[in-house]
Amino acid sequence: MNDKVFMDQYRKSFLSEEEFIAFLEEREANSAWERQKSNKIRFIAADDEKVQKRMEDSEDYSEMQPVMKDTMEHTRLVLKVQDSFYPVRSCAVKTILDRARVSGNALNKVEKTVLAKILNYCMEVASGDALIRFCEKKISAVHGGDPSDYAVLEMPELFRKTVEYLQTNFPGYTFAGASYDHSVATALWELSNETELLQEYKKLLEEYKLPTEGLKAGLRLTTSDVGYSGANLYPLLFLKDGVNILPLGSPLKLEHKNGVSLEHFDGQLNLLYAQYGKALSNLEKMMSLVLFHPVNAMLGVMKRIGIPKKIAMEVAENFRQEYEERCCSAYEVYLGITEAEHILMRDEPEGAKIVKMEENIARAVHIRWKDYDLAGEMKW
Repeated sequence: MNDKVFMDQYRKSFLSEEEFIAFLEEREANSAWERQKSNKIRFIAADDEKVQKRMEDSEDYSEMQPVMKDTMEHTRLVLKVQDSFYPVRSCAVKTILDRARVSGNALNKVEKTVLAKILNYCMEVASGDALIRFCEKKISAVHGGDPSDYAVLEMPELFRKTVEYLQTNFPGYTFAGASYDHSVATALWELSNETELLQEYKKLLEEYKLPTEGLKAGLRLTTSDVGYSGANLYPLLFLKDGVNILPLGSPLKLEHKNGVSLEHFDGQLNLLYAQYGKALSNLEKMMSLVLFHPVNAMLGVMKRIGIPKKIAMEVAENFRQEYEERCCSAYEVYLGITEAEHILMRDEPEGAKIVKMEENIARAVHIRWKDYDLAGEMKW
């Protein structure tokens, strides 16, 4: 197994586009999708005697020992499908709870034998199929398996189609990096030669006396096989030669539902160029909006869009040191908020959390900033 890729906390970064896609193809080759009746699958605590005995008797026992050890450090759950036992990966828990239609913080506190019983009771009365994702010796997801439920969009094909689109429509693009963990895969590209795309934006920045150095257009594709993300395309800007990333509002989202296919993804790619134009009009509004209490506005907006308090306080303090208490535009405050992603990557470099953070930051583009431009002490 490649670099202990079976481990729940496995993550890998890439600087080569070819290496990244080859890696995804290898993961796909070591994975499978299978439909089962929801009321026929069962969950068992990983330390149950039946599980231990079955694993010890299996032909691949030596290979499965580190897999089971990793499972005992995380979910401590096994899924029984027909007569076989499969360890459950951490990223599968969200889809399992969704499929069982059960939720609540108390589920994290009960013994695994009790949790398994709760899940089994729920599954016994569940109708329809479950679509199970097997990946690298573990279960990574248990989606709804009916036609209107989860639609499979294979990761290698999504990234390959994006590369083909960029080669045709944005010649001269460069690969800016990628990352993979069991919850999400994401890649960045820099659209290096798109001076026409940025001409209007640079003109706006100069009009409002804002810096234009190191400005480049970019694109991020994020997707997931386990319910953390659709096949989402994020138009963005690189500032200061790639030091900062500026999300340009809402992404082009394609949810894994209702029979969507790769043809639908092609349609999303064809909307990209127009998406940059829409985003620029939103940024212009932010540039023209003066905030008289920018730190308060920043804190209020970050609370509204779901930035964790600890990160928000660090972002606000850094912004205060740079701007003190002087007035500035909503755009400048938005630039400050983008630092939240860097802080999260420094402290908790988990793919799903970073994707969620970037989505939350992008929501700030559509906020009514004046509602948060208030005097006095801002209470979280």
